[in-house]
Amino acid sequence: MYNPEYIIKYCIDDWDETREAQSGSNPLSDIPLSHDSPDEGEKPASCSKTKNRGKSTFPCSLCGKQFTEKGNLNTHMRIHTGEKLFPCSLCCKVFARKRDLNTHMRIHTGEKPFVCSLCGTAFAQKGNLNKHMRIHTGEKPFPCSLCGKGFAQKGTLELHMRIHTGEKPFPCSLCGTAFAHKGTLELHMRNHTGEKPFVCSLCGKQFTEKGHLKLHMRIHTGEKPFVCSLCGKGFAQKGDINTHMRTHTGEKPFPCSLCGKGFTQKGNLNKHMRTHAAEKPFVCSLCGKGFTERGKLNRHMRTHASENLFYRDSNPPSDIPLSHDSPDEGEKPSTFPCSLCAKQFTEKRKLNRHMRYHTGEKPFPCSLCGKGFSRNRDLNTHMRIHTGEKPFCLTSQMQTPTDTLQHLVESLPGEWKLCCCKGTNSILKAPCCPLFQGFI
Repeated sequence: MYNPEYIIKYCIDDWDETREAQSGSNPLSDIPLSHDSPDEGEKPASCSKTKNRGKSTFPCSLCGKQFTEKGNLNTHMRIHTGEKLFPCSLCCKVFARKRDLNTHMRIHTGEKPFVCSLCGTAFAQKGNLNKHMRIHTGEKPFPCSLCGKGFAQKGTLELHMRIHTGEKPFPCSLCGTAFAHKGTLELHMRNHTGEKPFVCSLCGKQFTEKGHLKLHMRIHTGEKPFVCSLCGKGFAQKGDINTHMRTHTGEKPFPCSLCGKGFTQKGNLNKHMRTHAAEKPFVCSLCGKGFTERGKLNRHMRTHASENLFYRDSNPPSDIPLSHDSPDEGEKPSTFPCSLCAKQFTEKRKLNRHMRYHTGEKPFPCSLCGKGFSRNRDLNTHMRIHTGEKPFCLTSQMQTPTDTLQHLVESLPGEWKLCCCKGTNSILKAPCCPLFQGFI
């Protein structure tokens, strides 16, 4: 039931507003703000409603909408004519209705008279409070007619429909790529401008999106808010735990279209497809052998590192062994087999280290972020992320021996020849290489 006093006051205000618009009097008269203005699409209360029993008598000649009072029709006509008689005295924005001006003034005054009874959040407009309440009630009155997904706001549904229609009304002026949302276009433009406004306060790394910085900070804090309910393993990103769950469920949503083999991750499927296409995009710069994965190329480069290291003499000394891990001919074979995969090792300590791959044991945790590693050298490499150390830095861009080897071969192909080095398998720790004298 409406309060009779309010209805009378509303009718008087509405009549004064219409009379002001018609007479051209001062629109900024001191009329109190209305806190209960109707939502969009809601029909306002009117004095003539009781007199005319709701019969529409004043139709709009442009759109056919009908009104019970001529004053309401006159106000409505401003939508078609674009006439705006009520300017804001603070920012000069103009409005067609005085009640819209009154609502606008709350932006300047900070007044928020509509408070959520559940969480205390305040709003300047009643309509916004009504939308907010759907968060608490779970109401989603705007369902998608194609997939049935529900939305709390009509505008969100309209954005969602672009997924089905493929509409992308925001094209990039530089490369032509189109986007469904304006915000996505703004993020994309940073790829062209190089703008990275979000900087990590700990290591200085920059990001184009605030969300990416937030994820990055978990490397430093060690935060892993997404915990597997089956094995208790934690993850920094929700996508990682979703992928991890497939190890428990056995789900492989990415099947190969040629042989039917399934994969838990799309990236693994892409790698697998290269076996069918015979594509080997990762080529060794020393021997020309190609590989389907960068990791396989990195492992292959170690064979060159153990057999041949940089030296000016093309004929390596015969008394220096080429490898320190594989036995020579006639030497005692591997005597420590793995009971799970039958792989064999020459030393028990290597077998023990290998067993960590099966057990998942990671006895070397990072003291800064808590990430665990099965080998101490992997932990040492990881620590460079936190410290920024680049010990293999001939060009200040290389962090691994493999990167440096590739760089040297490409930059000095005629001057440096390959040889072996005594005492180690590591590329940059070989004390007899003159290239690295004083470098390490």
